Amino acid sequence: MEPIRVLQVVTIMNRGGLETMLMNYYRKIDRSKIQFDFLVHREERGDYDDEIETMGGRIYRMSSIRPGNYRKYFRELEEFFKSNKQYKVVHSHINENSAFVLRAAKQNNVKCRIAHSHVSGLGFDYKFMFRQYARLVLKNQPTHLFACSKGAGKWLFGKEKMNRNEVTILNNAIDLDKFKYNEKIRNDIRNELTIEQKVVIGHVGRFSPSKNHDFLMDVFSKVHQFNSETVLLLIGEGKVEDKIKRKAKRYGLEDSVMFLGLRGDIDILMNAMDVFVFPSKFEALPVVLIEAQANGLKCFASTGVPTEVNISNTVDFISLDKSAKEWANEIMNCDMKHKDNTFVIKKRGYDISDNVSYLSNMYLKYYDKN
Repeated sequence: MEPIRVLQVVTIMNRGGLETMLMNYYRKIDRSKIQFDFLVHREERGDYDDEIETMGGRIYRMSSIRPGNYRKYFRELEEFFKSNKQYKVVHSHINENSAFVLRAAKQNNVKCRIAHSHVSGLGFDYKFMFRQYARLVLKNQPTHLFACSKGAGKWLFGKEKMNRNEVTILNNAIDLDKFKYNEKIRNDIRNELTIEQKVVIGHVGRFSPSKNHDFLMDVFSKVHQFNSETVLLLIGEGKVEDKIKRKAKRYGLEDSVMFLGLRGDIDILMNAMDVFVFPSKFEALPVVLIEAQANGLKCFASTGVPTEVNISNTVDFISLDKSAKEWANEIMNCDMKHKDNTFVIKKRGYDISDNVSYLSNMYLKYYDKN
């Protein structure tokens, strides 16, 4: 018997938070029963595309969603759903733009239409009015509302829907066994990076303004003044990476800041860290902070990160109104010993093995009806 096929709608399957969360579910789901296919909005291949295709997933490419391109995009959506009647479940992860995908799905009698919010805010730009238009369209299209956190649900769907329990919080669950701290791996990776005797500050995230690498570099410069035997590991890539590299050089820290690029071994690299710092301007519920807690790292996050991410009581929140020196003082005075948080994280519902059955059962019931 062929597996059912569920359409996941994303921008591009790169190594971002929502994409990593989606791959966590995809790897663990019973693919003899349920197969994921992906509707993406970029021509270039994503970081996870090879793995998706190896696991049997299909990738469909659409035009990017941008003002001035709506007519073409809407026409492509209509043609797609008319040509692909096999999908009874469409799970969309593209914020307010889910409105357009789910509207086309609704017009073509797709029974289960999920809008899934993964962010708690976006900056103001020229697309603001178009986003407001999309929010209006979104109201009548989904059959189900999902969010990764309360803040993400409130941001996309509104406070009233959250208060009426109309939004399902689907945890950004991870593979706990994969991220559990390993002393041998720690020693091996620290030897490989030649940072054996260093105090290692870690960060994982794309180089974008919202991740606040600019302030993170200020904080690390103060950390380095406290202790010159410190190293900052930066994992990710993005449009402000060169700017941050120039800032590291300006501070004289080019030998103490390691730009490791885009990596598929975050679970390995976290073992080498002593503390994890995450000063984002805003977040929904970052998967990487769950991963860092699973590794047992002491974490520091900005107050732009929702407190519900603190599932192991090892995340301290500091306002971005505090100075870089104040952040550095908190970091350098913490207990940096790795803790075993496995039990509490599993108990709080963030083990992927426990979560995948809920999603599987939901998908399957829409195919069992017909």
